[in-house]
Amino acid sequence: MKVNSSATHHLDQPLPSRPVTGLWWGLLGVAAFSFTVPFTRVAVGGLSPLFIGSGRAVVAAVLAACALALTRPRRPRGAQWARVAVVAGGVVVGFPLLTSFALASVPASHGAVVIALLPAATATMAVLRGHERPPVMFWVITGVGAVAAIGFASAQSGGLGQLHLSDLLLFGAVASAAIGYAEGGKLARELGAWQTVSWALVLVSPLMVCMAAVSVAGQPPSATPVQWAAFAYLGVVSMFLGFFAWYHGLAIGPMAQVSQVQLVQPVLSICWAGLLLGETLTWTTILGGAVVVFCAGLAVRSRPGPIRPSSATVPFSETVPFSEAVPSSAGQEAEAKDLATAKQSR
Repeated sequence: MKVNSSATHHLDQPLPSRPVTGLWWGLLGVAAFSFTVPFTRVAVGGLSPLFIGSGRAVVAAVLAACALALTRPRRPRGAQWARVAVVAGGVVVGFPLLTSFALASVPASHGAVVIALLPAATATMAVLRGHERPPVMFWVITGVGAVAAIGFASAQSGGLGQLHLSDLLLFGAVASAAIGYAEGGKLARELGAWQTVSWALVLVSPLMVCMAAVSVAGQPPSATPVQWAAFAYLGVVSMFLGFFAWYHGLAIGPMAQVSQVQLVQPVLSICWAGLLLGETLTWTTILGGAVVVFCAGLAVRSRPGPIRPSSATVPFSETVPFSEAVPSSAGQEAEAKDLATAKQSR
């Protein structure tokens, strides 16, 4: 059976690979995403936030349409289209637009640390949608990272509870991306990693084209070559290629654990902001970065609990490749015997 066949429609388990493989794929995606905040800050210097948020999606949608046309993968079916729409709303519409408007008024390093909330939010959505049960210590570490990000934003805004509109936009971006990441990681197990983000981009491309046209009509783009280069990166890498690795890592899972690798992203973004933009690193920024790095190391090392079985989940033997996985109709007893035989043969 091929991966794209309709019989894999209900497969909901992580891909059969070692957890460390998922972590490495997730780290590759995070490395690509770590330039998003600094390059968005560069681009808003000459382009409107609306144009950046929508235009980058248009660029990525063109690449996605070409990839889908060349490979002709299986299309989403039925309820999968609604789930693709959820992914699109989170990572194609919500996150790019909200971060673009927020970074028009705050430094890239500030935005990077606030976005450190994203792994905690993604882990929460992974538990709700992916039926994962990480240990209590996992949540303790995640909570520490979240509190550090909120405390940093408050301190930078003038004191505890003093959050600016830009911070609220960033928190909204975090919520949007968390929903899109969790649903996308789950859907990638059925459609494939790059196919998921490609269908999401194509689905909302008419809306993003209209928004980009409105932006151009209201404020014609006028940017330097460096600003256009930053915009190109946002469209090609941040909006498209980076999701190849990120969703593949989430699909391998465990989703809640792989999501914590993204705690490294704000630290990398802060480094790029200092090196590329010349932003001054304050002690609060350094302290916030140190805390999230520490949390990332502990969270990634924490082992998740077993996945709760779902009525829609189709079990498959851990020794059977994903491309050959088939629904089991012999019941739990036959499955247990097959698994025992497979383990003895190794």
